[in-house]
Amino acid sequence: MDFWTQTFIPTLKESPADAEIRSHQYLLRAGLIRKTGSGLYSFLPLGLRSLRKIETICREELNRAGALELQMTAIHPAEIWQRGPRWQAAREVMYRVDSAGQGATSSDDPQYVLGPTHEEIITTLAAAEIDSYRDLPKNFYQIQTKFRNEIRPRFGLMRAKEFLMKDGYSFDVSDEAAIETYGKMRTAYEAFFSRIGVDFVVVEADTGVMGGSYSHEFMVPAEIGDDDILFCLESGYASNREKARSRLVPEDLVDPEPEGALEDFATPEVKTIADLTREPFSVPAEKQFKTLLYIGDDQPFVIILRGQDDLEETKLNSLGYQLVRPATEEEIKEIFGASPGSLGALKGRLPGREKLAGVYADEAIRLIGNGVTGANKDGFHTRRVNVQRDLDVDHFGDFRQIQPGEPCPLSGKPLQMRRAIEVGHIFKLGTKYSEAFEARFNDEKGQTRPLVMGCYGIGVSRTLQAVIEQKSDDNGIVWPLAVAPYQVLITLLDPDKEEASKVATTLAEAAESVGADVLIDDRKERPGVKFNDADLIGIPLRIVVGARGLKSGELEARIRATGENRSLPLAEAPASLRKLLAELRS
Repeated sequence: MDFWTQTFIPTLKESPADAEIRSHQYLLRAGLIRKTGSGLYSFLPLGLRSLRKIETICREELNRAGALELQMTAIHPAEIWQRGPRWQAAREVMYRVDSAGQGATSSDDPQYVLGPTHEEIITTLAAAEIDSYRDLPKNFYQIQTKFRNEIRPRFGLMRAKEFLMKDGYSFDVSDEAAIETYGKMRTAYEAFFSRIGVDFVVVEADTGVMGGSYSHEFMVPAEIGDDDILFCLESGYASNREKARSRLVPEDLVDPEPEGALEDFATPEVKTIADLTREPFSVPAEKQFKTLLYIGDDQPFVIILRGQDDLEETKLNSLGYQLVRPATEEEIKEIFGASPGSLGALKGRLPGREKLAGVYADEAIRLIGNGVTGANKDGFHTRRVNVQRDLDVDHFGDFRQIQPGEPCPLSGKPLQMRRAIEVGHIFKLGTKYSEAFEARFNDEKGQTRPLVMGCYGIGVSRTLQAVIEQKSDDNGIVWPLAVAPYQVLITLLDPDKEEASKVATTLAEAAESVGADVLIDDRKERPGVKFNDADLIGIPLRIVVGARGLKSGELEARIRATGENRSLPLAEAPASLRKLLAELRS
């Protein structure tokens, strides 16, 4: 048991001005963390207790799944990253240090970087240590502080420069074996998030700069989440919006015939899709082709969408570029000979066609059939543009942002959307990293083959805040039992009275006998202050020991999650407390 006066829980009545969301406010007000600098936080005793419990549950589930814990260095030689497949994409988010330990300020490549993740390091290790199929499979993990040069840190631990992460890496002999390991990790993750007491959803996700063939994210639904998830309750389909699909374009769609010859018409002052919808033109957005120019690894390419659709930039990862950005106005004029707002990928009418790496169109433009696009002349558009006849498309694909209400790809029912916080992500990497680092093994026939990899991450410190964001109310945190810093809070109203202290100690020992952590509030504060702090720090079960209860022979127990009050007969209080804890655990 711990006593409030002998630990350190600096609660605050008011929220700091820079704490924008409730979970960030409660982290600070409940005395769990303190800000050191922008995106940098120190964990105080109460916060560290919950953080360690999350770590422990994580270790238990990973060990149960056969993963092996190790610890890799946080400082990485930059040359290892430079050998890998994502140096150009990742270098800007990494902290750079020179050999003297000082921050690098030049544009030259640094000697060392602080690790935001460890694919490059673990693959180098595997390449040196694993050489036979007899050494496989292997599944490693670590729980370590990571670093990211976050330009705009916000929301406390949600987007920080320094954070605690569980990252894991598997090595298998084949794609089939890697899929089996991936399944084990998904099961372990589901068990972990279930045990910590948070509501979560598993969704399809984009692989991003990590690469690989597929991935899933573990999301905690919350209104302040930084991701949108689209889902269908009937089919069970769920996806991050970045990866989401729909059945908007029927598989058996028949492309319409051309409506007539192409015709250019003057559109002075028209710069946007919305401009063209207004009089005197009155062309609905759903009848317009939106033409965008992007640059991928210094190569220009075109994306065509419906006028009402937005590009989901993450889906451009499918094109295989490491770095992608919108083209500048100067680059657009060089390719199209026109300004943004007058662009069109028309066959034979695109001046810089030979400079393009490709022209890609979203499948949904086939729903337009015949529409309007830019004429590649400022102040002019072209009507009666037929998708099949007139657009110079190299490849159709899925590039648009899916909207709620579109038909689910599995059931056809309307998709729903809500915000969520990403707390875990698993990837089937394949051989992307093992080939780059020559991580190979000899199979049963003596043939040399690349290791087949997977990687698996959990934002441990982020998960702590996600729990608070989801499990809180207007009065404070509502901790799930498994990750609460203490399971029982004994509020001692008369700490100077020997009888009250003895009862508090007896109750604490009873709770500890069944594995509960106990905090005794022995401060010489008014009851109102103690009750408010109890709600703020959110301990699942509070027992009040005061003169009134001792006199009446009835102690009050309050369940934080429901607000329910229970009466504990004083003579039977230890047994009743143990029974109540068993009820909460079930």
